[in-house]
Amino acid sequence: MIITGSEITAAMDGRLKDELRTLNGHVPQLAVVRAGKDAGSLAYESSMMKRLSVIGLKVRPYTFAGDISGAEFGKAFAAINQDPSIDGILLLRPLPAQLDEKAVCGLIDPVKDVDGLSPVNMAKVFMGDESGFAPCTAEAVMEVLRWAGINPAGKRVAIIGRSTLVGRPLAMLLLRQNATITVCHTQTADVEKICRNSEIVIAAAGRAKLVNKKFIAEGAVVIDVGINADQAGNLCGDVDFADVVEKSSFITPVPDGVGTVTITVLARHVMRAAVCRRRAFSA
Repeated sequence: MIITGSEITAAMDGRLKDELRTLNGHVPQLAVVRAGKDAGSLAYESSMMKRLSVIGLKVRPYTFAGDISGAEFGKAFAAINQDPSIDGILLLRPLPAQLDEKAVCGLIDPVKDVDGLSPVNMAKVFMGDESGFAPCTAEAVMEVLRWAGINPAGKRVAIIGRSTLVGRPLAMLLLRQNATITVCHTQTADVEKICRNSEIVIAAAGRAKLVNKKFIAEGAVVIDVGINADQAGNLCGDVDFADVVEKSSFITPVPDGVGTVTITVLARHVMRAAVCRRRAFSA
């Protein structure tokens, strides 16, 4: 079965619009912060702004030159962080080399940190504290599994990739659901065998068509998080979809897979941030 992101987001959008009506006219606002013109960031920004506007949220872009100094960027970012009209902040990465990405992530108000970049939210994910925000892509994978009716409890799961935005936090979210996790990376021996012995394989390595049918057991669930370009310049994932689709029981495509759900999860986080901030103001 092919699980498309558009199927999942159609159901999620309805719930988000219902929740929006409960805010008594307040329209949650997301600040999107970008420095430079990274192609991937530009593409994500464009599609994300369109999707959030369809749901009914406001998006305010903050764009800075690629050669902005650390001091100037820090000052501007602090002003965005402290703006009471902004409910959520999305920092697009990668940042230009002269900006300290780790330090900038540490500046984000955890209440507005809708993509789980701040140390506070990262710690909450690892501690199993659901009051924090998990990274949107990691949570989108969990949303795909929920929508497909796949319970990870007791299942062997292989995650290819150990990034702080996907692999590591996703492992914690799956552990919370009682899955048994193996996180694979560049130093892992015999990744193919580990994946073949897994009931769920999640590819988040950033390598086009890395995962072929040799990685997959018959009937396995395959979730493709990657967004790459193949040799012909066409958009593809980390999974060789044509090679794997017949062998899997469930599989997500690229495009219209996890990436589509990620943007809707972002919208849900912005809504949640707005509700939390309104409760804090009224307390």
